[in-house]
Amino acid sequence: MARNKKKKLPLVYKPVGIVLGLASGALAGRTFRATWKAIRHEDNAPDPLDRDRGWAEILLAAALQGALFAVARSAADRTGAKAIERSTGIWPAQDKGGRE
Repeated sequence: MARNKKKKLPLVYKPVGIVLGLASGALAGRTFRATWKAIRHEDNAPDPLDRDRGWAEILLAAALQGALFAVARSAADRTGAKAIERSTGIWPAQDKGGRE
């Protein structure tokens, strides 16, 4: 029985993970815009195809945005997994592999 429950739990966690992923993405986007505005005093981050922007500015914006999204997604995944474990007693991941 426990073996069967363990196989089904990752499927149950999928909708939770999707909702948490969407929420963390929205939060990371807002955080990035606020951070960029604080750093450069501009409302919008540079577009990589903007001819008037330099490499350093484009890459700084991309690195900052990537880091914030990775942190938000990891925090959301971990929070969701811990909540599932507390409520069911089972960790929702099947193996110890990395993110797909």
